[in-house]
Amino acid sequence: MRAEEFEFVAGDGAAIHCYRWAPASTPRAAIHVAHGMGEHAGRYDTLGQELAAAGYFVIANDHRGHGRTAAPNALGDLGVDGWNRVVEDMRELNGHLGELAPGVPKVLLGHSMGAMLSQLYVNRYGDSIAALALSGSPGIGAAFGLWMSHTIARFERLRLGRDGASPLMQKLLFGAANESFDGDTGFEWLSRDAAEVAKYVDDPLCGFVLRVGSLCDLFAGSRLARKAREIARVPRALPVFVFAGAADPVHDDGKGIERLLKRYREAGLANVTHKLYPDGRHEMFNEINRDDVVADLLRWLDGAV
Repeated sequence: MRAEEFEFVAGDGAAIHCYRWAPASTPRAAIHVAHGMGEHAGRYDTLGQELAAAGYFVIANDHRGHGRTAAPNALGDLGVDGWNRVVEDMRELNGHLGELAPGVPKVLLGHSMGAMLSQLYVNRYGDSIAALALSGSPGIGAAFGLWMSHTIARFERLRLGRDGASPLMQKLLFGAANESFDGDTGFEWLSRDAAEVAKYVDDPLCGFVLRVGSLCDLFAGSRLARKAREIARVPRALPVFVFAGAADPVHDDGKGIERLLKRYREAGLANVTHKLYPDGRHEMFNEINRDDVVADLLRWLDGAV
């Protein structure tokens, strides 16, 4: 079945646009999908249908500043203290998910920026879920690189204002992402599937970078989430599955993911698995081998919940 759309009213009164996919019978578990930067939850309709067909209840929401949650002309603006507010949206939606699919385990599946949010989420609220899957995560950035990016973003905020769009930050974040790939859209780094890249390019709700104030919040949140004392709060028995394309430019040739796995091991997490798909790019759910990726995810879910 295709997605059913609904609105969830967050604790601060904001209307969060959401999608849900329900299985034909009692669900095995409930999955919350957190999408990435510069996209929206409607792009996960095929995945939602596949997970529902396998017996899982699924919801996905457009984050603040994204999709149909964004105010007019406000794509990329998470709002004041937006990064923390989006994490709180996820916590509140987790509670609502428990009402929609009561009595079953809950799983958080975050992609890209959604994976970054999910890494901070489990530091704070890891006991609210039964398992965590991270797709296309940058992992953990190098401390100096994050500090430098955060510092430049703060200067850009002073120059442009919190709501400003910064070509400099766009270039710093993604200017080199497409260098290793042939094509003229600038987004070939997302997938080897040219049709999927074209759909992304043609989607007016895709392709943007956060406003500089929201980027400042992102970097502050990422610098906090990488700290060992924060990661130590993650439940040690939590099953975690980290997967990405080996050619994905966001994880720095796997170094970011290795840092994340190392921190999780040092924190005592005993049930962490990972997989890098050869030649895969950033959006493994939209890659030419997506059937294998979904099958691997379902296999992990079967064991985790």
